[in-house]
Amino acid sequence: MTLSPLEQARYFLKDTIRQTIDLKQTDQNRGLDPPPLEKPYPPDAKRISLVPPGKWKNIAGADLETAIRNRQSRRLFREQAITLDELAFLLWATQGVRRMLDRRAAFRTVPSAGARHALETYIAAIDISGLEKGVYRYLPFEHQLLFEFSEKQIEQKLVQATLGQTFVGQAPLVFIWTTIPLRMEWRYGLAAHKLIALDAGHVCQNLYLACEAIHAGCCAVAAYHQQLCDQLLRLDGKEEFVIYLAPVGKI
Repeated sequence: MTLSPLEQARYFLKDTIRQTIDLKQTDQNRGLDPPPLEKPYPPDAKRISLVPPGKWKNIAGADLETAIRNRQSRRLFREQAITLDELAFLLWATQGVRRMLDRRAAFRTVPSAGARHALETYIAAIDISGLEKGVYRYLPFEHQLLFEFSEKQIEQKLVQATLGQTFVGQAPLVFIWTTIPLRMEWRYGLAAHKLIALDAGHVCQNLYLACEAIHAGCCAVAAYHQQLCDQLLRLDGKEEFVIYLAPVGKI
């Protein structure tokens, strides 16, 4: 039976697909090697080491009850830089590695289906103390920032890529999450894609709560121009593409 567009969209939210596919035919069960848990980078790439967990300074902290109570989407930010320590804390809170299991899985600070973690974290650094303006990618296993490139008029391009949402370009820092679907597809095949969307929600919620600990705020952004966002990060839009964004700033 052919599904209408509305029925197709609702079908994505269900887990009916597990009754229609043979998970024994996934790449994992066929004995194929898993894709890397972290997107590779050139050995001579510029990398910036970040302050490790527990060593960052001037992180005020917030008890969990207070963080949950105060959590809300923030679209107005002060003209104040984010420190490197604060950035290191936010990156660790959203994608930090707690323990490697083996080359196929790792425990992080957020849950992921099958510990596949099919997301990559990019940041548009607009006003980070001691950090050159540009686009970076978080390397969770090294706890480092990988410098990707500088981009002229990045604030205006962020606004354009998010369909005119001006507050995105006014933040000192923008988290941009991409997905590499093959990481999840390796284990779950056609059942992977809803799981990737759920994982993105876990990550962004951790960002909301972590922001409360540094007197900052964020706003999840799921309305964006797919092609412009992918072009901004210089992605192919097929094997890796943008799935979620969140500007961050002091409140």
